[in-house]
Amino acid sequence: MNMTKMKKQAGFTLIELIMVIVILGVLSAFALPRFADLGGNARAASINGLAASIRAAANIAHAQSLADGATAAASVTLEGQAVTMANFYPTADAAGIGQAAQISLNDYTATAGTGTITYSIDGTTAGDCQIIYTAATASAIPTYAIDVDDC
Repeated sequence: MNMTKMKKQAGFTLIELIMVIVILGVLSAFALPRFADLGGNARAASINGLAASIRAAANIAHAQSLADGATAAASVTLEGQAVTMANFYPTADAAGIGQAAQISLNDYTATAGTGTITYSIDGTTAGDCQIIYTAATASAIPTYAIDVDDC
């Protein structure tokens, strides 16, 4: 019986290393696009959360105004803060809905219009990723327009 000495392999061959690199490259090509746009989803969720906060604050302020027996132009106090009201709902400004919903301008940009206020996320393009609160009138409740298409 002829016994030859077998040489032990000490490490990986070049082919094995190349195959591992190729497999990792293919996996990252499929995984990277899936996680690349999480920022847009986060901005959309933030605007939707802000919209819910604005709706709830407007309804709470409206209920408080009615409970107080206030006039249509009076202000109400929520959590120790005065909220400017018009037609029994918060006005479309920082002293109205901004105060009622306790919106931090560190996170959002507020743009006032005639009877409206628009909150958008800092750093987004104008008209994208925003909520527009339109103040109540004598014949209509406040309205909310949400745009999260291009967050």
